[in-house]
Amino acid sequence: MSTTSTHRAGLSADEQKARAEALHNSISEQVEQLKNSEKWRAFLDFASAFHAYSLNNLLLILAQKPDATQVAGFRKWQKLGRQVRKGETGIRIFGYSTKKVTDEDDTGEEQERRIVRYPILTVFDISQTDPLDEAENTSSITQQLTGTDDHGLINALIDYLLAEGWSIHYRPLPGSRNGYTDPHARAVVLDDRLSAVHTAKTLIHEAAHILLGHTSDPLDYVSHRGVMEVEAESVAYIVAGLAGFDTSAYSIGYITGWANADTDLIKSTAARVLQSSHRIAELV
Repeated sequence: MSTTSTHRAGLSADEQKARAEALHNSISEQVEQLKNSEKWRAFLDFASAFHAYSLNNLLLILAQKPDATQVAGFRKWQKLGRQVRKGETGIRIFGYSTKKVTDEDDTGEEQERRIVRYPILTVFDISQTDPLDEAENTSSITQQLTGTDDHGLINALIDYLLAEGWSIHYRPLPGSRNGYTDPHARAVVLDDRLSAVHTAKTLIHEAAHILLGHTSDPLDYVSHRGVMEVEAESVAYIVAGLAGFDTSAYSIGYITGWANADTDLIKSTAARVLQSSHRIAELV
């Protein structure tokens, strides 16, 4: 158990709840600040280059590359200042196009019509690309956390997840992904190159997904991914704050991106976020 636990700090239950609510309220304030910054505008310019994919294509992408976050074609990546690495395997999705054809009807009159086609396209995730020389990196509004003090969270959360029947695995993860939960294998996978403090934050995030029920239905997760990621990272930010460290350098940008800077969405998740934050905080 953490020696920096809020319980050991002498806080009453009411004081802990008040602190958690204050931390949650600060998320909206910091999102508003980021939303008005040059960094957010640069990120939006980058993000606007990506298509809004259909549910079928999202399922295809996640089936072929579960850790995908942003995908585009080979030429599109070059236009965005990034190059697909040699040897990378593309992700196959369905495109959409129409072709104009002219037929003759029974009277010999020409009739024009359009045929819809769904060609197979190849796209690549951002983790399969590298920045071109001197290209400014505007693809992220998050900063990796550094530090060696996990405030006792890692062992406490691992013990809890193991007791609940989940296994923990460390391995290198591609791109900017720090961890993920595999509900079929009941496994939590963490990037083995993270700092101790970022590992702790990521464990809170994945534990929040589990406690909030995000892992029970993969199709529901795909359909509501933005809300679920906002909830999980909000829990991570609050629990870390209660434990004594600040994850805003990463969490606020992450939440802003998934919420599309919509503070109403962040506020609407408050009850679930605070409930899960208290449950996790009691474990450490």
